[in-house]
This record gives sequence, C-alpha cells and structure tokens, in this order.
Amino acid sequence: MKDQFNLSIAIILMLISSFSAKAIDSDFGKLEFDKLELGFPSPAIPFYHILADINLPQPSIIEVITIVNGKALRFTDLHRADELTDGNRPPLSHRPPSGYGLSQDGTLYKNPHIIGWLQWQPGVEYEIEIQVRLKKNIHPSDKDIVLTAKKTLIAPSNATVFDSKWKNYKAVVVSETAGINRTSEPVEVLLPFYPDEAQDLKRKIRVVSIDLSTHTIHEVPSQVYDIQKYLKEDNLDPDPEGTPTRDVPLWMPTVTARVAFLADVPARTSQVFLIYYNNDDALAISYQTDLRVQGESPGLQIDNNQYSIVLHPASGHLDQITLKERPNTPLFHRMETNGAIHWNPGVYVPPRPWTHTADWKPPQNYSFMTGPVISTAEMWGPLRELPEVDASVRYEFYPNAPYFISTTTLRINEQVQCIALRNGEIVFKREQMTHAAWYDIIRDTIITYDVEHMPDLTDLYMEADVPWITFYNPKSGIGFCGIQLNYNNAGLESKPRLLNPYMYITGGPWIYWARALSLSFLSSNMQQVIPAMKGNVFSEKWAYLTYATAEGEQAFEPIFKWYKRLTNPLRVRLYEEVDDRVSHTVHEVFIDNGKSGWETRETGKH
Repeated sequence: MKDQFNLSIAIILMLISSFSAKAIDSDFGKLEFDKLELGFPSPAIPFYHILADINLPQPSIIEVITIVNGKALRFTDLHRADELTDGNRPPLSHRPPSGYGLSQDGTLYKNPHIIGWLQWQPGVEYEIEIQVRLKKNIHPSDKDIVLTAKKTLIAPSNATVFDSKWKNYKAVVVSETAGINRTSEPVEVLLPFYPDEAQDLKRKIRVVSIDLSTHTIHEVPSQVYDIQKYLKEDNLDPDPEGTPTRDVPLWMPTVTARVAFLADVPARTSQVFLIYYNNDDALAISYQTDLRVQGESPGLQIDNNQYSIVLHPASGHLDQITLKERPNTPLFHRMETNGAIHWNPGVYVPPRPWTHTADWKPPQNYSFMTGPVISTAEMWGPLRELPEVDASVRYEFYPNAPYFISTTTLRINEQVQCIALRNGEIVFKREQMTHAAWYDIIRDTIITYDVEHMPDLTDLYMEADVPWITFYNPKSGIGFCGIQLNYNNAGLESKPRLLNPYMYITGGPWIYWARALSLSFLSSNMQQVIPAMKGNVFSEKWAYLTYATAEGEQAFEPIFKWYKRLTNPLRVRLYEEVDDRVSHTVHEVFIDNGKSGWETRETGKH
C-alpha cells in the first residue's frame, strides 16, 4: 500500500513543481473551463461549493487538485460528464478520502465535473486554480502532463448565508417518497465530531433549511442529545524493537451526538438542511413547541396540542391518554393487576407468576429526556420474578402529533420454559371500546368486529405482521390504533422457537390485543411448555394513534393517513467536509496478516 501514489497535497504540489516544463507545454493543449461558478447548496451538491466543468485536450486518466486563494481544498470530488444530471436529487456517487488513498481512478475523463467544498462568503473574491495531472495509467510518472487553469470569481454580494462565526457545518438531504407534504416532520440524524469542535454541543448547534429557489435560509427548531465520547488516541509509538508501527492513526478521538429537527419537505422532493457547529460565541437557545413534559419519573405527564398522556407512577407504562378534542373521554384500563394500558413484553414461566414489564415497581433502570422536537421515556431491566429475561420499553413523543412511538424488546439471557411469551399488548376497560378493526392480509380486506357483544375469552386471530389494529367507540367518538412499524425475532446461540406466532384480540373485564410469540396457554394443550432459548431477542416498534372517529367511508381515514405517512418516513442522507486532519493515506488492519487485494492492481487505458 505504501508504494501507491497518495493525494497528499504537499507531494502533489512538489510533483507539479518538478514537472513545470510539461505543465506549460503549449503543444499538448490547454486546460479550459466550460463552466466555473460558486454554487449554493442543492440536493445534488448539498453544500456551498465551487463547480468547474473542464475540457481536457484528450481523454485521460487524471488527478485533480482545487486550490482556492492559495489553499488546496481537501474536499474535491470528481464526476463524469454523465453524472449530476438531476440537481433536485441526492448524488449517486461520492469518493471519500479512503477511496483516494487506497485506490486510484482509472476512468478516462474528457469533460469532467469538479466539485470543491468551499464555505464562501458574500462579496468575497476567490482566486480558483484547477490543476490536472494527465496520466497513462493509475500511477504517476515523469511522463505525466500537468495542466493548470486559473480564474478569479466574486461571490454574490446579495446572498444570504449563515453567520460566519459558525466555523463548520454538515449537510443533510431529506427526501420525501410517499407523495405527502410534510410539515414540521421530526427528523433525526447521528453526527460525529472531533473533540475540539464539540465543546458544549447542546449550545453550539443550529439547523437551517435552504430555500432551493431563493437560496435563503431559515432556522428550524432542533435538539441535541445522546452525546457519546471516545477520547482515546491511537498509539503511534514504535514496537519494542524500535520498528515503526504506522505513520497515520487508525482512528481519531470522536464525539457523536444525535440531532433532531423539524423539517418541511414538500411531496416527492428532496430538501437541504445545514447543521452548523463550532462557534465559541454561541448562546444557549430555547425553541418553543407545543410539546411539554411534567411530573416525576417514571410517572410523567406528556402533552402536546393533540393529546395528554399519563404514564403509570410505578412502571412508567402508558396508563391514560386523552384526545384533546374529546376531553371528556380519557382512555384507560385499571382492571387487572398493574392496570396500565400498555402491558408487554411479558413471560409466564410457572410456577413463578406471569410477569410483564408493566409490573415493574419501579423498573430497575429508567430515564427521560425532554425537548422541543422529541421527548422520551425509557425503562429497562430484568422482569420481576424472572431474572433470566431482560426487557425494555421506550416511548418517543413529538410536537403537534396525534401519535407516539413505542419500541419494546425482550432478551432471553438464560433458557426458560414458557407457557406464554408475548409482546405488543394494549388493554382497555371493556366498556370503553365497542368495535375492533384491522386489515386482514389473508382476506385482503378490512375486518370490523363488534367486540361489545363478543363472548368473553373469544380470540380473534390476525397475522403477526398485521399492518394496523384499532379499537374504537362510535358512541364516544374516539379510537385508538396501533400501526406496526417493525417486528423482528432473532437468536444468537439458536434460532427462535416460536409456537404459531400471531396477533389476537380477546375480551373479558377488559378488551385487549397482544402478540403471541409462543402462547401454548391459549392453545388446545394449554399446559405444554415451550423453551425460550438463550440469546433469543424479540423486538417490535409501533406507532400508537389516538383519533376522533367518523362514520361511513371516512371511518378509518385518520388510520390510512397516518399509516401511509409513518410507514414511509423521510429519507435522510448526511454529507461532511473533509477535515484538514484527515490522513492522505489509509490503513486497514487485516486479520491473519491478510492481503488487501490492491497489491498488484494495475489499470491502463491508453
């Protein structure tokens, strides 16, 4: 790998200087600009940039350096002439620094696009120099031709850009794919930072949207959380015999954080958002939305302009929910044991008692987070009376939304012999709900069922991957729907042993739906036991929607609307500038001193 040519700026500039006679060889031809401009962020190039379309004297394998006001840009990307044809969508290709350091580009270029990341400022003059090395093959030689073109541009003086005190930004392209106009849609992205630029991230982050027509910017509510730090540096000292180990680090100390923001994205478009950071003068900012959290964990109360939710004071599970347009009809259960609406995960291993996460008093671990974009409540730990099994329940709440997200996970640490292994259970007092409905995959139709007059302990079956289930009451005008977003069963030591998995509804003093993973308790032979194997993990993710009911053809309209929206989330793609501290070469550690595959690679196209 060391004998491969790398794109160290110092080495490139030295080589160009050495070949100065060839660099001005007018007999060979000139490097000409077909286009050179300073560009605004767009979905195809989601950062402030230089765009140069160049015309080479002949097709050639090339290497390119872009120099602005005497400094070489670390982020210089090269595209073929047939790429970047759709400026309204994210790019299809990008070559990271590892690509430049490990492999060389054997493509023959004639009219390439050159893109350089440049955080230009309005009215500032920039001297832009493009240096192109024309080669016979991927490796440099003293027969290469180096051509140079230079031009001065002045950035638009009337451009609106963000405060230049913010030294850095990361770009995010958010795409809508379902044909729905999204307004204030929550978006989350994980971001990495170097430690010296990540001091007090909660104070030093701003998110702005870019108007793709006017190029104006608009700050949007954002929230920083889940900050993790890995500050250990790679050891580059020689080995005990004094032999150098490596000349560049394998990793850099890194701080990671989640950033959530509210995005407006018109139907079937891609929009650009810039996340600015690294401003020592930044002041703390408090964004205001309708999302509010109060109370003492785990028994919190969560409000937005759509609902009011109360979590159980002992377990932290969903205990009551009130739709604000139906304030006199709160939904609850409070009939059996813990009395919560949300019960599971749960396991029954007799003679020990049937235990659910909703039976925690309190959970071994619980935490909550509040913010303008997302508030969360999380509980995890072993099930009561069953230390062989761990479980977790996580809720996510958002502003101006009639739904919240629930993620539940069950992990088997040691094999247990079960009569019941369940998840995804929602329970209401029987009198609150008169009807149930779900989309039946087998019959390809919506099933509606009168559960008010259903005999006790009659089970209604549906497939494990049922798209949605709802309870509702036309008399009270309120409904509660579960929209299934994700469902996974996996095993490490052994594959999961699931006995006839399905979703079902049943009634008694209560009415509930639940997921049967292995539920011999409701089978014909209800005392048989089914092992839940060590290393098995069961998880699922639901959106729980509270809505006002309607009659006739509009009865399930809120469900259809939110099902389409929630099962087609916005797509998010991150783009980052290449930092000056990024090495110009790349190293990988191969197991068993293995080969990289690049040792004998040779590309020649002339």
